Amino acid sequence: MPRRAASNLVPDWNALYGVAQVQAGYFSSLQAKEVGFSLPLLQYHLTTGRLERARRGIFRVHHFPPHPLEEFVVLWLWSDRQGVFSHTTALSLYDLSDVLPSRIHLTLPSSWAQSRVKWPEEVVAHFADVPADERVWHDLVPVTTPLRTLRDCGEGGLSGEHYRQALHDAVKRGLVTAKQLRLTVPSRTSTRRSR
Repeated sequence: MPRRAASNLVPDWNALYGVAQVQAGYFSSLQAKEVGFSLPLLQYHLTTGRLERARRGIFRVHHFPPHPLEEFVVLWLWSDRQGVFSHTTALSLYDLSDVLPSRIHLTLPSSWAQSRVKWPEEVVAHFADVPADERVWHDLVPVTTPLRTLRDCGEGGLSGEHYRQALHDAVKRGLVTAKQLRLTVPSRTSTRRSR
């Protein structure tokens, strides 16, 4: 059995479990390497059943309790923890309007726009540098703030009925004010690059 990562760190199961615990049982190979787990060691633990592979470079501690946001955690880890859930996905997470997105909207840094990365089929990638004051944590994953979400949906062409319902619901629930909407939500004719 391989024992150490190339950095000669001693594999630390407690540290790996601590990382996985706050990510619904998931972790990336880079996070594992930081606590002493080499790829051969991860492969060994896959064969013994201690770990499961979620997707390339993303693993799950076996027997970890399921979480309703697992799918989002895996995609966030896939993005190297740089993505933020946005557009209609964020609307759905906030439970604003009745929109049910068929794919997951993830805003990635602008530098990713020219990347040759193969996007997961379930992802609609948007490219923008989302500032810290326009992102919040929704349970285990980062999501654009309600105001940023409404602005993105307005620019992204969400149907009029769903968009009006989202605006109404956000004001009614106190997530945004009518004044904030007037000042920051642009006209519906704007566009934003997405893939």
